[in-house]
Amino acid sequence: MRSIRHVVAPVAAILTLLGCSPTDGAVLPTRPPSAGAAGIGDRDFPLDGNGGYDVTHYGITLGYTPAAKRLDGVTTIRARALQPLSRFNLDLSGLQVAEVSVDGAGAAFSRQGDELTVVPATPLASGARFTVKVGYGGEPRPITDSGNLGTFGFIPTADGAFVAAEPNGAKTWFPANDHPADKATFDFEITVPRGLTALANGEPVGEPTTSGGRTTFRWRERHPMATYLATATLGRFELREGRTAGGVPNVAAVDPAYRDSLDKLYTVSGEVTDHWSEVFGPYPFASTGGVVDDYSAGYALETQTKPMYGGFSPDESIIAHEIAHQWFGNSVTIQRWQDLWLNEGFATYAEWLWSEHRGRTTADAHFAALHARPASDAFWTYPPGRARPDDLFNDAVYKRGAMTLHALRKEIGDRTFFALLREWVQRHRHGNATTQQFVTLAEQRSGKRLDALFDAWLFQPRRPA
Repeated sequence: MRSIRHVVAPVAAILTLLGCSPTDGAVLPTRPPSAGAAGIGDRDFPLDGNGGYDVTHYGITLGYTPAAKRLDGVTTIRARALQPLSRFNLDLSGLQVAEVSVDGAGAAFSRQGDELTVVPATPLASGARFTVKVGYGGEPRPITDSGNLGTFGFIPTADGAFVAAEPNGAKTWFPANDHPADKATFDFEITVPRGLTALANGEPVGEPTTSGGRTTFRWRERHPMATYLATATLGRFELREGRTAGGVPNVAAVDPAYRDSLDKLYTVSGEVTDHWSEVFGPYPFASTGGVVDDYSAGYALETQTKPMYGGFSPDESIIAHEIAHQWFGNSVTIQRWQDLWLNEGFATYAEWLWSEHRGRTTADAHFAALHARPASDAFWTYPPGRARPDDLFNDAVYKRGAMTLHALRKEIGDRTFFALLREWVQRHRHGNATTQQFVTLAEQRSGKRLDALFDAWLFQPRRPA
């Protein structure tokens, strides 16, 4: 660990102190300040996220030069202390930290691995709202993990960067409480060489501005978002903008190498968004769309409001999957990674529903084909209700997760099943949820005991009868 340094913030960087005090003259018991935990409490990813505070907003200001692969950033974090804090951690990988301030005062900080420990000049009281500002820079280093999407995070490309951060790659480009349990709103200000486009979540704030050969793009996602869903993808892109037939703003962008797919991406993303709005309930965000970049990621990611497709032109099934995630995974977000089937099983089942909607293979036929796999198939040895940290994105999490939903649909009937899905996304809109909460709601709405069904499909390492 580096020795702790004190950094005095310049006058121009002084931040507004956001105070919090007891109401109605109440006298609250006091506890001595203590350190916030280095992890948020996910046993599968013990150092992901951090304890002791809750982030409400990220303001991310970035400058990136592709030729030098140089990223310079200032991230301003607004948060609330959940306990008296003498120090707290942020997740940040690789990049060098130049200065840190808390409520405008220089703060001491140290680094150990991916943990940035911040010691405010004055301890924070429980319930206090505070602002952290971190200046940093360097060459971003994406994460390579064969069990978890291969390469992810901030990935430099020939003309910019492909940024897809699931499960814990946000820390490769901004300091964060990098775990889906702590969602926040985001503002982005991204400056790149003239001629490039910077794409982020949400909607543009004003028109891009150019000065000194560099252009600045501003985006705002005003709905809560998990850090792994944030993006700052940049490079040369061709755009098509408009609205879906249902009136949702729609932004599609493709690398020039994929210009032939622009109209299809725009059209199908709009059609899928409108259809899911009828099936699952109102679209949870203010815009939809998608981005195809010329980087062979080997995967797509449901980055909030703008799914990312890494190096391929997506077919309807993949678009249906990623747009369904806007409800299942993005608006309703898992509390712990072990419940990943709530994201992937639901989005995979949405693929089957889209196929059915288009008059192709029915959901029942998809289910039957998978269930016909031999009982000895390794597919049946991975119970999807407990995703494994070294193999999060196993095929079973997707397909056995989807089969769980179809088995539930057959058990409780279409009317109850689709009403259940709509209530699920409405009840947990822009929040977090668990498998147990879904099981409980399914039993309440169906009037049936479903523990045996969910146990067989989610938790047993064998093919259900």
